Amino acid sequence: MNITIELAGGAELLFGNQRKHEVTLPESDKQWTMATLLPWIRDNLLQERGELFMQGKSVRPGILVLVNDADWELAGELDYVIENKDNIMFISTLHGG
Repeated sequence: MNITIELAGGAELLFGNQRKHEVTLPESDKQWTMATLLPWIRDNLLQERGELFMQGKSVRPGILVLVNDADWELAGELDYVIENKDNIMFISTLHGG
């Protein structure tokens, strides 16, 4: 299954300053959901400071998640079943000061 993962608002800094990742997810007996995708992203794409991306089993507060340009809350958050060609974007809304 092929998906696009995009990062913005500073989140890309945790991923080697790369804003866009074209990803082929490994075949699985179970459906890919956001709950299974997040740890996969942490283990395979994240390059530093995982605590700034994830908290527990979800993204940290302050990271907006869009699935195909819609807030993931409308899609079911962690329960959303990922489909081929989905575009998933993570936008950090936190800024230092």
